[in-house]
Amino acid sequence: MTTNPPHQPGKPKQLRVEIPANLNATYANAAIINQSNSEIIMSFVQVMPNDPRARIQSRVVMTPVNAKLFLNALKTQIERYEEKHGELELPEQPSSLADTLFGTIMGGKEGDDESNA
Repeated sequence: MTTNPPHQPGKPKQLRVEIPANLNATYANAAIINQSNSEIIMSFVQVMPNDPRARIQSRVVMTPVNAKLFLNALKTQIERYEEKHGELELPEQPSSLADTLFGTIMGGKEGDDESNA
């Protein structure tokens, strides 16, 4: 009979991550982010040239705390990427009022806060 040793303080637990053999990667070039009082909802969207539709490819729902941890982890990974490959330059933001009002992807329910990335 084997027993697992008790968790030792100060020693991080190791988590074994398993990736299913049939897991498909999903491409998204935009995101719609909404929130409720207890969740952050990230809808990953694919927008194709010459197609007026924006198709949600995947949706991830997290608690606000886990979303903030995700934000910090993503920031760390982008910093590491830029150290190796140089600073990423973001495209210019829309300059006209028409682009600002009509050039974004709209989604979510009325009353939700949202942002597009």
